[in-house]
Amino acid sequence: MEQQGKKGNLTVFKLPQNPIKEVQVKFKELENHFKSWLAQQSMPVEAAVVTATSAAQGAAIGAFMGTLTGDVASTLPTPPPPQASLNPQAMASLQQAQALAGGPLVQARNFAVMTGVNAGISCVMKRLRGKEDVQSSMVAAFGSGAMFSLVSGMGGSNQAANAVTSGLFFALVQGGLFKLGQKFSQPPPQDVLYSRTRGMLDKLGLQNYEKNFKRGLLTDNTLPLLTDSALRDVRIPPGPRLLILDHIQRDPELKKSR
Repeated sequence: MEQQGKKGNLTVFKLPQNPIKEVQVKFKELENHFKSWLAQQSMPVEAAVVTATSAAQGAAIGAFMGTLTGDVASTLPTPPPPQASLNPQAMASLQQAQALAGGPLVQARNFAVMTGVNAGISCVMKRLRGKEDVQSSMVAAFGSGAMFSLVSGMGGSNQAANAVTSGLFFALVQGGLFKLGQKFSQPPPQDVLYSRTRGMLDKLGLQNYEKNFKRGLLTDNTLPLLTDSALRDVRIPPGPRLLILDHIQRDPELKKSR
């Protein structure tokens, strides 16, 4: 704020906002709109869109990985014909190494198959079961591993058996990671009481005041009851108080429960 000497008027200058933060907010809004639109579509449409977008992301990651590692497939020895192979296990290992040692195009294909199939099956399982659990995750991983094995040509003439083996391996690994993630990613019991509050503060760019809400025990259940004096008691400044109260006033669900 700056005071002009002649007229005595006060001119308010807005501080420039962080451009990175603005981009993050815009991206989050687009992501939420996309998810909202996708949830309204039929299961085949949602599965197709999720599979395509995830495959595109996987292809980009695979191509990038391929450029870093280089095409080392040419450095591997050429496998002998099946009739000349004396060690089937060594033959299978060599074929797996060749499948995993491709350049950008091969890696892009492999990652696209793995991520696309996994995301598509996960989407269908979530629609059918109504939840995301370890069983759905393992089914998606099995399909992802099996398709990767078939597309990459691993297993030679015994591709069907190798696809099942790869699928089971992917499923076991994914199941273990899912359980491990559940164990370490569950929020403390207290944080569950502030999930809606946290979302509101994130949307308003006031994440720093979450601790004030917790200090005053202003949980999600108290949002419809918030007043200016209650926010002042937990030491939230006037500007953020106005934004919070305006957001609550405009939120139809919160207004309904007031």
